[in-house]
Amino acid sequence: MPVTVGPGGRPLTVAGDPVDAIRESWLVEDRWWTANPLRRRYWEVVTVGGRDLVVFRDLVEGSWYRQR
Repeated sequence: MPVTVGPGGRPLTVAGDPVDAIRESWLVEDRWWTANPLRRRYWEVVTVGGRDLVVFRDLVEGSWYRQR
């Protein structure tokens, strides 16, 4: 999922749609004791068009995804 980011990793666009507001951001760290830890930064955003989306960046691999 193409996401452009600004300072602090804040999403500026999601799939080409400009982000109007950030509702919430949170960090999830789990399975740190395993060979495959889970580390993600989630963002709930509202686009200029009014879409409410939750996207996250996998902090282990660096890729962005949309929560469904």
